[in-house]
Amino acid sequence: MDIVRLPDSVASSLEKRILEGSLRAGERLPPERELAEQLGVSRPSLREALQKLAAKGLVRTRQGGGTVVTDRLQASFVDPWRDMLSGHPTLQHDLLEFRHMLEGQAAQLAAERANDFDIERIDAAFNTLEAAYEHGDLEVCIKADVDFHQAVAEASHNVLIAHLSASLHRLIHDDVERNLRYLHGHPGKWRQLREQHHEIWAKTRARTPQAAAAAARNHITFVQTTMSETALEASRLESAKRRVRSESQAP
Repeated sequence: MDIVRLPDSVASSLEKRILEGSLRAGERLPPERELAEQLGVSRPSLREALQKLAAKGLVRTRQGGGTVVTDRLQASFVDPWRDMLSGHPTLQHDLLEFRHMLEGQAAQLAAERANDFDIERIDAAFNTLEAAYEHGDLEVCIKADVDFHQAVAEASHNVLIAHLSASLHRLIHDDVERNLRYLHGHPGKWRQLREQHHEIWAKTRARTPQAAAAAARNHITFVQTTMSETALEASRLESAKRRVRSESQAP
């Protein structure tokens, strides 16, 4: 019978917290003495456990700055695809198609599996988003939009969905921001966007899996359409600017 060493057990426990998202990228762990007391282990055992996590690239210890959770689980996905997207713009369609599947599944599982703590987090994220809509605060809305979708993804209780969701939002952050700015300038579409988030929230909270999935998929279809409109508008704007520059330089 294999005997699990205490440092291995501690490392596994901390690793699980990183996977489930209760320890997030960029988060600083409590001081060594405090964390050892929380886990009920000696400081040498904790130190060895942290060394194991550091060897996997999951945490980083900074001289005089404590131990911080890295973004390795996201960065290993995001970095190569970011380069691909910049060189192959047509991949944007494939990315949104994948997001369509992912967020629909996330909402469905969240409606099935969310516990009271998950619903509380989703409610808080939705209320922040609603307040941003109400006050017309675009900057807050951009962050609140991502936080709301991530809260739903984490309520799916599927660690791959949660981490892929976070990675996708990092990957398409600039496009999402550009699209939200476009929608903000079109009141009718902005109102549709607000209604879609309300629908996802209501169906997830009502624990109706199929309806929640449909609401999430409808939202991404809307995003796909408006992103195409945003790109077309940007192309027309650049074309108009080129004509103006050409005319100003004409003899």
